[in-house]
Amino acid sequence: MTDKVLILVTASNRRECRKIARHLVESRLAACVNISPAMESHYRWKGKLQEEKEFHLMIKSTRDLFPEVRREITKKHSYKIPEIICLAIVDGSPEYLNWVGESVKHAVPIDLAAPGGEPGR
Repeated sequence: MTDKVLILVTASNRRECRKIARHLVESRLAACVNISPAMESHYRWKGKLQEEKEFHLMIKSTRDLFPEVRREITKKHSYKIPEIICLAIVDGSPEYLNWVGESVKHAVPIDLAAPGGEPGR
């Protein structure tokens, strides 16, 4: 098991995906973000079946950074309840996994007892 994760997120358009991807990489919360071509999503929302075009973000980061990644995606995402799923990367190319670790910042511990759950000092 590694400390690296793959975070899956859907969004309604490529522009929103690019905004989220750029922010995460610039902030060093993600080493890499892939944006898939449009796909068709089928789901139930507020009791009705929905069929929409969506795009998929595949975000490579670390487990320790996931709370911060999730918070930043939630701030920038247009959906009321965005899909944000974190999957553990069990194994992979050692060189690639090392690159992911070197490309992201180190997580700052969150002091959950502090007002707003701000990073502890």
